[in-house]
Amino acid sequence: MKWRNTAERYGILSVGLHWVMLAVLIAVYASIEMREFYPRGSDIREALKTWHFVLGLSVLVLVLLRILVMMVGQFPRIMPPPQMWQTISGKVMHTTLYLFMIFMPLAGWLLLSATGKPITFWSWHLPSLISESKNVADLFSEIHETGGEIGYFLVGIHATAALFHHYFLRDNALMRILP
Repeated sequence: MKWRNTAERYGILSVGLHWVMLAVLIAVYASIEMREFYPRGSDIREALKTWHFVLGLSVLVLVLLRILVMMVGQFPRIMPPPQMWQTISGKVMHTTLYLFMIFMPLAGWLLLSATGKPITFWSWHLPSLISESKNVADLFSEIHETGGEIGYFLVGIHATAALFHHYFLRDNALMRILP
């Protein structure tokens, strides 16, 4: 497999970033969902929340890297070519997913900033984006939680569409991104 995308298939860099992003997103969701199994204030619960923050910000870094890779590369063709409505809906879906992967980490960062909590990204301490405010924190908490629920649907629709292309349309849409 080549490093760069070709007209037939995504390169190893795009493929790797795609699947690493999926693994990180799964870890982001798992860490925040698993915290519910532990009592408030427990070390494990706090560690899971910290991992949620760190991995969430990792999504932001990865998505920016993916956008950079997309800008310098080409997109492999889907063969046979899909109908126009499928092409348009695919572009809308991908744009929505990318906006989601940018918006959610930023909303989380804003939430942490508004609560006055330290923002750590691996071993770095990041600055607050806004000043501490309970009302703003409550607003961003609702936004972030609702966005997280929407994310389940976005990823699910994306995966379902890939399987639909593979098993029903029998095109190469899924095969282009598989390792």
